[in-house]
Amino acid sequence: MADSATVTQAPSSGATDAIRRHDPELRGFASDNYAGAHPEILAALALANGGHQVAYGEDDYTAHLQDVMRAHFGPTAEAFPVFNGTGANVVALQAATERWGAVVCAASAHINVDECGAPERVGGLKLLTVPTEHGKLTPELIDREAWGWEDEHRAQPQVVSITQTTELGTCYTPEEIREICDHAHERGMKVHLDGARIANAAATLGVPLRAFTTDAGVDLLSFGGTKNGMVFGECVVVLNPGAVRAMKHLRKMSMQLASKMRFVSAQFEALLTGDLWLRSATHANAMATRLAEGVRSVEGVEVLHPVQSNAVFARLPHDVSERLQKRYRFYFWDEAAGDVRWMCSFDTTEADVDAFAKAVAEEMSKQ
Repeated sequence: MADSATVTQAPSSGATDAIRRHDPELRGFASDNYAGAHPEILAALALANGGHQVAYGEDDYTAHLQDVMRAHFGPTAEAFPVFNGTGANVVALQAATERWGAVVCAASAHINVDECGAPERVGGLKLLTVPTEHGKLTPELIDREAWGWEDEHRAQPQVVSITQTTELGTCYTPEEIREICDHAHERGMKVHLDGARIANAAATLGVPLRAFTTDAGVDLLSFGGTKNGMVFGECVVVLNPGAVRAMKHLRKMSMQLASKMRFVSAQFEALLTGDLWLRSATHANAMATRLAEGVRSVEGVEVLHPVQSNAVFARLPHDVSERLQKRYRFYFWDEAAGDVRWMCSFDTTEADVDAFAKAVAEEMSKQ
């Protein structure tokens, strides 16, 4: 075996075997996860590459990310980058509960319907779900499940989890979140915010991120980056250090500790240091508003919820949706009712929206 001092790196020929296997002009309305990475994010990844950095979060980029998050959320904020949104939610909720703890959430919450039981099976949590209008909890709705703290036969309600923007594309105001936080805290509960589309909420509200998180009393949140132009990565942001425990251990145990964390943190730095996060979210929201306006005039199409982010929920005949799906990718939300979800992204164009709205009108005219 060669002595380590004599080992050299094989020179690169500069050639690559990479092949583009998709049409870069193809865009649909299925999910903001379908979009590629924003060019400014890719540039940040390239800048973070090269040389050696300490693994598992002890790198310069993750250290600087703490300052970036504190600039947005206040001096007590602490950032824990993770791989994905489900991981962020599971780690955050575990850190804010005890083994016998339960989480009150909307019946439509992502943690309830879209995470394959991970909060229950991985986090060991009981979810106490409440039907809502437009996906939003209220203090009165929370009280349907926030009881029985002295009953050893019942899982103990310890956290209220809200989603901002909601799974139905609606947005809590800062005042609504403050009411929820005050109500929960009075009952000894903590508040977690699932912010998979938190940037879209700030764009809709026209306020800083801390206005409806730190300043409203939220204890911790899952900050979404992937749906807003990042390649991968989300972040648990602890706003109230006294509300959590053992975050770093739970992150590792939950398989959410990235060894090369600098590549997650560098993306968040690029997203949040300037206004990229807000530019991208504002554009996606505007495209959804344009789409809603374009289809509202089509007879037989019903827009189901207020359009307050980058999502449009609509109801139309099932066979029309099936024909549309042959032209554009999107999902049924409630197939039995004929409800569909159309999502816009940072790279959705006005031409994309107008062409899709025209396709909706064409297919509806065949009825």
